[in-house]
Parts: sequence; C-alpha cells; structure tokens
Amino acid sequence: MTIDDIGKKATKIVLLLAVAAVVLFAGYVAIVLNWSYSKGERVGYVQKFSEKGWLCKTWEGELQMLPVPGALPEKFQFSVRDKALITRINSSMGKKLALTYEQHKGIPTTCFGESEYFAVESRVVE
Repeated sequence: MTIDDIGKKATKIVLLLAVAAVVLFAGYVAIVLNWSYSKGERVGYVQKFSEKGWLCKTWEGELQMLPVPGALPEKFQFSVRDKALITRINSSMGKKLALTYEQHKGIPTTCFGESEYFAVESRVVE
C-alpha cells in the first residue's frame, strides 16, 4: 500500500463522515420542526408583529395576554412560518385574538424562528 492509496482512503473516509454529519443534522432539524413538544392556545392582543432578520427573514410576534384580575399582564412571543397565517394575523391587528401554537424545543438556529413557539392558527374572538 502506497502513501497515495492511504491518502485516497483518508479522503474517502473524511468525505463519508462529512456527508453523514450533514444527513444527521438535516434529519435532526426535520424531526425538531415537525414534532411538537407541546400544543396550546393563548388569547390576547397582538401588539407587535414584524418580519425580522438579516439573512434568514422570519415573522415574529408578541401577544399581550389578557390578565386575570389582580395579575400582571404577560407577553407571549411567537414565530410564524405559514404565509396565509401571516396575512390573517396582520389583518386582525387590534382585535382580540386566540392564537393556537406548537412548541418546538431544540431548534438549532434562529433561521426557522426566534421563538420556540410557532403559531399554527388564529381566530378573532368577540
């Protein structure tokens, strides 16, 4: 076995490891984005909703939740990936809104959203 043969084998092994790492990372991201840790609904008024980011543009919002009498108001930060939902939320600004969300833990980058809470549905509450 020559040094050239050893170099070719080493290159193949490094390339195989790199491909395996990319495939594992892509699989992990796909699982994290499609499998929710928790689901729920929050009610309040969207007080901030905007597209943010330098390279990865994401829609981020802040829901001012309605407090129980005597309690301090709470803000719920969320991200939105669905274009139709972005339009619905924008058209319902200033109205009382019920926001259905899914929580996705372990997302490796903010390119998918700054929050781990992703809005999946909204409806105006009278």
